[in-house]
Amino acid sequence: MAITASMVKELREKTGAGMMDCKKALVETDGDMEKAIDYLREKGIAKAAKKADRIAAEGLAYVATEGNKAVIVEINSETDFVAKNDNFKNLVAELAKQILADNPASVEEALAKPMHGETVETYINSQIAKIGEKISLRRFEIVEKADSAVFGSYLHMGGRIGVLTVLDGTTDEDLAKDVAMHIAAIKPVYVSRDEVPAEEVNREREVLKQQALNEGKPENIVEKMVEGRLSKYFEDVCLLDQPFVKDSDHKVGKYVANKGASVQTFIRYEVGEGMEKREDNFAEEVMSQVKK
Repeated sequence: MAITASMVKELREKTGAGMMDCKKALVETDGDMEKAIDYLREKGIAKAAKKADRIAAEGLAYVATEGNKAVIVEINSETDFVAKNDNFKNLVAELAKQILADNPASVEEALAKPMHGETVETYINSQIAKIGEKISLRRFEIVEKADSAVFGSYLHMGGRIGVLTVLDGTTDEDLAKDVAMHIAAIKPVYVSRDEVPAEEVNREREVLKQQALNEGKPENIVEKMVEGRLSKYFEDVCLLDQPFVKDSDHKVGKYVANKGASVQTFIRYEVGEGMEKREDNFAEEVMSQVKK
């Protein structure tokens, strides 16, 4: 029986499984919709799809490196209980290495790549059935460096926060890791002032000016006050302007420069940032069961 696009669409809507999984199920069952649903359930794929409306806001960030390439990934689960599971940790590491090898340009492209004789998406679905929670590849970024540069990485709380840094002009991995630790703790947004968009600086300057005027400061000193307060703003958002956590007598930029290096870039992932948190609380659910 010929498998049509509308049949695949219908099965996808009924199960939430991926398009390729739905097509394969229909082929294997000669187009029988009910048998195809059972096929997906048996494979654990339909079970995974039923969890698709849940928000996977827990999980882990992870960094993998190979030669002059590195990747930082965020893979989500529904609960931190599963995020601490060794099977999940191994899956995260495996997916990071796969992405680094495939060099995809997007999450969609990464999910379509082959892995263990199937697609990455199908492989993740098979792991969902095994682990029992929704798992999703949320984001990743691949970075390449020159031979004169070094990668630094740091995972806080086992991967709740992950940071990847690139320092140029040095081979000191400990220095690069120290900078990554600083970024994990202080949460800068930009490397340097040059990266801050002009409109953002102008907006901040105008806000600070109005604040000073509202405080009744004389107009002839407002501009000087604004520039002083703007420096504090840059210290909040720019890595190089921040006092280094391991040596607060020096700014990060100065500390790194004294080592003959410079910060080229960094990526900081905090698991679940920007995502709506689940309304259900796993810890509370467990405690309520214990009390019964």
